[in-house]
Formats: sequence, C-alpha cells, structure tokens
Amino acid sequence: MSSRGALLFDLDGTLLDTADDLVAALNHVRQREGMTELDREPLRIHASSGARGLLKAGMPAPTSEAQQQGRVAAFLEYYAAHQLVYTRAYPGVLALLDFLGQEQIPWGIVTNKVEELTLPLLAELGWDQRTSCIVCGNTTAHSKPHPLPVATALARLTASAEHSWMIGDDIRDIESGRAAGCKTATAAWGYLGQGNTAEMLGADHILQQASDTPDLLSIDLTARQQAS
Repeated sequence: MSSRGALLFDLDGTLLDTADDLVAALNHVRQREGMTELDREPLRIHASSGARGLLKAGMPAPTSEAQQQGRVAAFLEYYAAHQLVYTRAYPGVLALLDFLGQEQIPWGIVTNKVEELTLPLLAELGWDQRTSCIVCGNTTAHSKPHPLPVATALARLTASAEHSWMIGDDIRDIESGRAAGCKTATAAWGYLGQGNTAEMLGADHILQQASDTPDLLSIDLTARQQAS
C-alpha cells in the first residue's frame, strides 16, 4: 500500500467562493415566479447545500413535487450558464495551488457539485490541468458524506488515507474524509452551514486561511516521526 499522502479539497466554500452566483440562480427562480430578488449576503451560508438547499432557504414551500422539479431545473439551467459571474478563488488559493504544483504534492477535488457543472467550471478556470483528480457528486454511486468519493480520489492519486487530508467547509466533508480514513481539516473561511462554527464541525484541524494549508504537511510529517 502506498505511503504517499494527498490533499483533497471540497470546491464550493473551500477553493472557490461560488455563493453569489448560486444565490443569483435562486433569484432567477424567484423572478420566474413573480417574486422580488433577495439580498445575497444572508443566503451565502446555504451555498454548500446545493440547489435544493438554496431553494428551501429562499423560496416558499413547493405546492407539488412537479413544481419543485421545475424550480430545480430552472435553477441549474441558469447556474450552468452563469457560473463565473461573481465566483472567485478565495484569498491565498491560487498561491496554494502554485505551491502544490511546484512541490509536486498530489491533490484532488472532491465535490458534491455534479460533473455537468464542475468540469466546465474547472476547465474555464484552467484548474482541470492543475489537478489530476476530480471527483464530483455523480462520479460515484454515493456523494459526501459517504466515504466513497474520498476513497475514489485516494485510489486515483494512489495515496494513503492514513497520510492524507480531506479539507472542506461543510460537515459532510469532514464525515466523508473521516469515514474514508483520512485526517480532516475545516476551511474556516468557508460557508460552514447555518448555525455552525468551524469548531462545531469536529475536524482534526482548523485552517484559518488557505495559506495555512501547507502546515498540514508538517503535522503529518511530525506524526510519522513520532510513530517511528
């Protein structure tokens, strides 16, 4: 078994701040039903919850499953065409990716965003050429918090779970990483979910900013030395 470790990252709320484009898709659905737009800021915490989570937070309850399906379809259609209006990498992320590339540290993206949205977004950013592993919400039979997406990423990177980290801003990231045998770190700059603090997610480590991420490699090295 490989002893090589890897860094695995969630996407929305960890590497990319996608909240404003996601809320814009919600407001598009509201406008279709004759409702006024909502302020984006209070809804940002729901950005990791996907289309259904944002619709639940920003729309009246649907009167039927057909109406809900129509809302989801309209949300996703709009979002697919407007993914990079407001979306930006978080501060320090681009420098972090440069560092990982220069040091040849294996890293991957494990997101619950579906391939149809993720792959074009990453291609537009050029990130598909920077990482050798992208696992999306529909790449495997299960999405996070199930361990399968993280386990799949580790297998593709030929990385050891024991020496790898799953980094994210949502409890599902932490649960998925832990269940797959990884160490876990919370991206404290992310969305975290309604009512949560970074501490409440229960990760092994809390990162206050993206530039702190290389410290995880030092933590792992120290742990290996102590175990030897």
